[in-house]
Formats: sequence, structure tokens, C-alpha cells
Amino acid sequence: MSDFDAIAVGRRVLAAEAEALGQLADALDESFVAAVETLFAAKGRIVATGIGKSGHIARKVAATLASTGSVAMFVHATEASHGDLGMIGADDVILALSKTGETRELADVIAYAKRFGIPLIAMTAAPGSALGRAADVVLGIPDAPEAADELNAPTTSTTLQLALGDALAVALLQRRGFRPQDFRVFHPGGKLGAMLRTVGDLMHGASELPLVGGETPMKDALLVMSEKRWGIVGVTDAQGRLAGAITDGDLRRHMDGLMNATAGQVMTPGPKKAVPPGMLASEALALMSDPPPAVTVLFVVEDKKPVGILHIHDLLRAGVM
Repeated sequence: MSDFDAIAVGRRVLAAEAEALGQLADALDESFVAAVETLFAAKGRIVATGIGKSGHIARKVAATLASTGSVAMFVHATEASHGDLGMIGADDVILALSKTGETRELADVIAYAKRFGIPLIAMTAAPGSALGRAADVVLGIPDAPEAADELNAPTTSTTLQLALGDALAVALLQRRGFRPQDFRVFHPGGKLGAMLRTVGDLMHGASELPLVGGETPMKDALLVMSEKRWGIVGVTDAQGRLAGAITDGDLRRHMDGLMNATAGQVMTPGPKKAVPPGMLASEALALMSDPPPAVTVLFVVEDKKPVGILHIHDLLRAGVM
């Protein structure tokens, strides 16, 4: 029977990479600040490039930057030498990834950057390499042993590149003041897109609002409540502001003499659970249940005036749940 222990190997790899990530975090210095500011100041695009496994990481870094508000793209270092250098403009910034910094396929990219004065940021474990010497900013990664050190296959080094790319992207989005609402623009699909949609995206408009004035007789308020089919009717004041709401619970509490009362007499003032159209749908969902009591419908208000209504089923259909 083999004495191979897959769990032990897995733990060893993860521990080695975790240790290297700790070294990377401890080693961050002003060069990281310089890289963030260089990327922030770019008038053009951020062009990530590399070859082999570093190229795969560069492609992912470009995708992360693009999804967090930066105009970024990936250019394969080899393809760059065969015409794709023309994709890189004078206002761009190049982010080149190479563990050794001596990758010959990057030579043409380096020369192109120097010829046209394009800022070059290097992510490498060898600051003294050809890439490191040519770069305007060097982001050093620890020259830690690869997880499969007997083969020297890129493992730990690419994990470090990936993590440092993520750190750049997050620092840059915060430097730019990127908000969840902005993030939604780049992620309209899937669960993430649903969670980042706003109340205004999902609400029903003014034509579907169940509204009555405070002096409206309850028999008329009940007709509006039944006609709109939301299980609720909003009560507005003389200025059109939402003064309160009537639910099934209010009807039960005022059963005696209900038909002789007005909407203003029966309503619960507030309502406490009214939301602005700019609120994230995920936040509206949380508000429906916390704080109690739980509700299934929210009025949407601007300047205290109702502009829409949102039902929990709207959130279900949108995939927010």
C-alpha cells in the first residue's frame, strides 16, 4: 500500500503559500503606493502582460481591475511582438508580471515602453533583473520556494502575483472612491448583479401605488386596498407626503366602528419601513425582517413622498434572496 498522504501534501502546500503571503504583506512599502498612484493617474488603460503562468495571472489581474472601475486589458507578451504592441497607447500604463524578470518575450514590451515613455510597473521576485531595472516602479514579491520545489513549477510565485494584483485592484478602487452602485454597472448578471440592483430598479411605479388621503372614509380606502392587491394602503397628508399605512393588522385592531372611521384614524403612523429608490435591493430585503415586525411590502419614497412600492416577490424574482 502506498504511503502517499494527499492531505499532508495539501496542507504543506497551503502552509508554504500562506507563509509566503505573510512575507509579501510584511514587505509592502512605498513602491506599492507609487504603483497605485501611477495606475490612478493613468489617462489611458492599464495593460497587464506576461508569459506562461504569469501571463494567466496577468489576464486575471486585468479582469479584476476592469470589473472594479479601471479601464484595463491583457496583452500577451508574445503576441505583442507580432503586432499587438499597437494596442498599447502613450497614455497607458503597463503592468508586467514575471518571477525572474528575465523573460525574453517581454523584451519588446520593455523596449516599447521606454521608446514611447509609457510608465512600466514590474511585478517580479528579481528587482535587479532586466525587467526590474527598466521599470519605473518595482513591486517585489518574495523569492519564496515554489510549493513543488523539486519541480520548481510556478505555484507559490503565481499565488503571490495573484494576491498582489488583488491588493492593487482593491487599493485602486478605494483610491478612486468606487462604490457598490458603480460595481453593479460592471456586474449586471448573476447573483452578484442581483444583490447590487437598487430598489428603484425593481419597484413598481406611481400608477400601481395604493394611496389615499387621511380624510378618506375607510370604505373607500378598503376599495383602493383591494384594487391594488398589495395588502396595504398608504395614507398621505395634504402635501402628498407618506403619513402612514394601513395593513391587515390595522384593520383587525379597528374592527369595531371601522366603516365609520377615516384612513387617518386607522393608519399606523410612519410607516417606519419606507426606503429610498437608491437603496440596494439586498439592504431592502434585510430591512423587511429586521427590525421586527417583518413586512412583505415597502413603500419607496423621495422627499417623504411615495414614488413606488416594492414587494418581497419582486426580490425573489430578481434573485436577491
